[in-house]
Amino acid sequence: MKDTVDRIMTREPAALEPSSTCGEAATLMKQEDCGSLPIVLDGRLVGIITDRDIVVRAVAAGKDPKTLRVSDIMTADPITIAPDMSIDEASRLMAERQVRRLPVVADGRLVGIVVLAQLARSEDDRLTGETLKEVSERPSGLGSHGRG
Repeated sequence: MKDTVDRIMTREPAALEPSSTCGEAATLMKQEDCGSLPIVLDGRLVGIITDRDIVVRAVAAGKDPKTLRVSDIMTADPITIAPDMSIDEASRLMAERQVRRLPVVADGRLVGIVVLAQLARSEDDRLTGETLKEVSERPSGLGSHGRG
């Protein structure tokens, strides 16, 4: 049985509607301690906005984040994954597409989000488990290391 992203994803992530302002997005990112938010319309994922989008596409471009809508600067139709995708596949997709977060979508509806740190922690856990397994399987061999 493969290890799937639904085991590690953040369920029901904080999200905004396309009509929300960039200021609202920044405030919610601060409250949730996150760097991106899915943009959802009637439960369906329509985009994603990052803290970098707000800085580069709004503030640095001289636009007012208090009035600029997230729909004006969000990435529409972001790369998504299904909840049953393997963690390894999700890691490969992030590397290939050079993204740090992947919305998890089932039947067109946002069900979660996976960020790079979650994948890294998951991989470390598996690596730790493999190491423990190897150590446990080794014969003790005490007394065979130069003694006697």
